[in-house]
Amino acid sequence: MALFDGALKGLGGVLIGFGAGLGASSALPRIGATLRPVAKGLVKGMLVAVEGLQRIVAEASAQVNDLIAEVRAESAQGSSSGRKQGTARARGDRSEAGGA
Repeated sequence: MALFDGALKGLGGVLIGFGAGLGASSALPRIGATLRPVAKGLVKGMLVAVEGLQRIVAEASAQVNDLIAEVRAESAQGSSSGRKQGTARARGDRSEAGGA
């Protein structure tokens, strides 16, 4: 008898779950139809934001690359003029080193 009573209690939970599932399946299409325009608007807004962010990042990246190229050029120019000055000093030639 106890086994039979336990089976009925479990069956009640299954029936409640089944009923909730049926109710949700009939309500979901209506809710889905209502929320679809909202979801589409959110997706459109996110796409616009992502595209704007991509433009900003691309511009910042270009500026950083320009800055790096400028620093490398100045560094290469400074090291080559530093070599000329060092060589001129080693020879005792002050005119190339910028001296009088």
